[in-house]
Amino acid sequence: MDKVLSFLGIAMNAGKVSSGGFNTEKLIKSHKAQLVIVSGDASENTKKLFFYKCNFYKVPIKVYSSADNLGKAIGKSPRSSLAISDKNFALNIKKMIEKEEV
Repeated sequence: MDKVLSFLGIAMNAGKVSSGGFNTEKLIKSHKAQLVIVSGDASENTKKLFFYKCNFYKVPIKVYSSADNLGKAIGKSPRSSLAISDKNFALNIKKMIEKEEV
């Protein structure tokens, strides 16, 4: 498992991750989301929805991995979206994803 997915698991254990479309959207709207991650295999509609919401509420968003991998990382069934509510976890995960994108 890669570093980002491991770190997501740690954030989940700390209670700082919300997953699934409804919960992710709720965290964005409540201004508590520090970072949103959408799986690369999410539907175009899901990606559009979250890119729009994150742009509107000024929340960083990254496309990463697959729904299966995101779900496994947090000990749940496949998830196409996650929101991280802790600033430090969000910052570290965002940096790790950006390093892989280069």
